[in-house]
Amino acid sequence: MLFNSLEYLLLFLPLSLAGYFVLNRWRLTEAATGWLIVASLVFYAWWKPSYLPLLLFSVLFNYLLGHIVGRASRYRRPALIFGIAVNLGLLGFFKYADFTLANIERLTDLPMPHLDLALPLAISFFTFQQIAYLVDSYRGLTREYDFLRYTLFVTFFPQLIAGPIVHHKEMIPQFQRRRGRLLHYHNISLGIFILTLGLFKKVIIADYFATVATPGFDGGQALDLFSAWATSLSYTFQLYFDFSGYSDMAIGAALMFNIRLPFNFDSPYKARDIQEFWRRWHITLSRFLRDYVYIPLGGGRGSLARVSRNLMITFLLGGLWHGAGWTFVFWGFLHGAAMVIHRVWRYLGGRLPDWLAWFVTFNFINASWVFFRANSWDDALRVLRGMVGLEGITLSDKLLRLAPFQALADMAPTLFGHTTLGRTPYVALLGAFLVTLRLRNSQQWMRDFRTTPASLVLVTLVFMAILMNLSKVSEFLYFNF
Repeated sequence: MLFNSLEYLLLFLPLSLAGYFVLNRWRLTEAATGWLIVASLVFYAWWKPSYLPLLLFSVLFNYLLGHIVGRASRYRRPALIFGIAVNLGLLGFFKYADFTLANIERLTDLPMPHLDLALPLAISFFTFQQIAYLVDSYRGLTREYDFLRYTLFVTFFPQLIAGPIVHHKEMIPQFQRRRGRLLHYHNISLGIFILTLGLFKKVIIADYFATVATPGFDGGQALDLFSAWATSLSYTFQLYFDFSGYSDMAIGAALMFNIRLPFNFDSPYKARDIQEFWRRWHITLSRFLRDYVYIPLGGGRGSLARVSRNLMITFLLGGLWHGAGWTFVFWGFLHGAAMVIHRVWRYLGGRLPDWLAWFVTFNFINASWVFFRANSWDDALRVLRGMVGLEGITLSDKLLRLAPFQALADMAPTLFGHTTLGRTPYVALLGAFLVTLRLRNSQQWMRDFRTTPASLVLVTLVFMAILMNLSKVSEFLYFNF
């Protein structure tokens, strides 16, 4: 089920809220928890019911194994290794089996079967979430959670499909609080506000930029300088508004149940270096990779060579987590290399003016997203060729009427020609820059929100406008990862 669908907004979410708080009001606490679990499983199974047993197996397996890993016995370490292997094995089978077989076939020229497996929804997210639980159980950082709360921790529908990647210690205690079982009108109004803000990001902004980015990446045609930049920048903003919009909707829906999910974005395109970017972008994934990959490898301790190795391994795994393709691995490599360069630059005492540091950082991120989005190496290189002007430069009809530009077009007709993209995408891109660089972000809006008649009217009007734009429902980009 999609957050930006009428059945979710007008049926599923209101019924889930009503059932949860009515049961709690009748002091049927366990039944209310069970209601929310069943609602979350319905939410998950709406897309493909056949993968529901996989989710249930994962929950039961990790819950039982967590008790073994958390107890003092000689079986703790083997149990942890076994648990991580099973979790990664399931993720690897469904997500990377076809990728691995295709590469074996390419290297050996031996025919390999093609399994054509559909990626189970959310498997990347609930796998990381439960690996963290097992590792923390081994470290003695977990408590003896009851099965219902643990199940709700994994399956809670606002964060189940595409995060944020939540941590047991920040979620399960919230499910156990008595105050969280009572209807809280401020949380309801604030949740609706953040949900509406996320819907606006997705439906109005991200889905528009998709209409520019998708033809550019998937059309196969050569892109001139301006069209290539419009394509790459449109995807840069589509991805941000799509995923941050999803995170806002998740945070808003959870807040209606008196549950606070962690923020996942903090104005990442304001970053002035790559390290700052990863502190602001997909914060919960960065946290997981830092705590469960980078630090266990040694983190920032040791020689520069050792730290560089740790950074590269972490980001290569982060790239591979996003998708089974060499373009994702290369995207991870680019960010790992950028982190190493940043580390060396900082070690040498290098410093750039703030505006130049931002300019370099943003353009690196924008160029690296090309590999993240492209369906193949050829598509990525085609867009990049256009971005450096190798496919020509197009000018608007108004410019071509001016004598100097007309002379240029006459002198080099293969280099200068008429643009067909129009002015709207460039105006939209300018607006996106202003929004991401100058306006407050979601957590700032959330912190300053007050429930007033004016705010309720404004949210209602925006929500109604969004509902009228839901005729064409689109999936979220991170559903593919």
